[in-house]
Amino acid sequence: MNGNDVKRNATRRGSIAAGGALVAFLLAGGACIGDAPPSWPELQETIHARFPGVKEITTKELAAILAADTFPPPLLLDVRTEEEYRVSHLKGAVRAENVDDAFRVLRRERKDRLVVAYCSVGYRSAALVADLEKRGITGVLNLEGSIFRWANEGRPVYRDDGRTEEVHPYDDRWGTLLDPRYHPEGKRRSERSASDGDRSEDRP
Repeated sequence: MNGNDVKRNATRRGSIAAGGALVAFLLAGGACIGDAPPSWPELQETIHARFPGVKEITTKELAAILAADTFPPPLLLDVRTEEEYRVSHLKGAVRAENVDDAFRVLRRERKDRLVVAYCSVGYRSAALVADLEKRGITGVLNLEGSIFRWANEGRPVYRDDGRTEEVHPYDDRWGTLLDPRYHPEGKRRSERSASDGDRSEDRP
């Protein structure tokens, strides 16, 4: 599978429409209601409904491309905070927490390079991809499930140049979607402030 195949498949997945049950879920406040986050299927439907034009790539597809050692390799944009990135990230990922950061990275890259954005579960990265598309930057894919799903499937994450078994859990609530074995030992999960990124929406 190459980058073009992935983009074609992502286009088909990006056209998924929300059903009546999902509409009711969103009108009720979606993941902001209650103490527990939505299930993975509910979360994916929420992302598809909120960002219907954003194309996605699965963790399995990305892993296959990385294993194929293509040139140039995919450019991975980590949309999380510096604190989250320091705990671990996908190998070679470049941090781009907002659209301006992403612009600075993308303007130096080849136009035909596969670009994949990720965050904790795919919400913040989907928002970034949508913002890029509004500014004329198309072709960036969102990693479905992002680093939580990637780690949950046993795929490697890195701190500096070495592998690690830890992933920042975002907070106590959303961290329930991350396998407990990847929660940093003894680390107090910091509360997210409304002034950081899109934390005001309480979306990871």
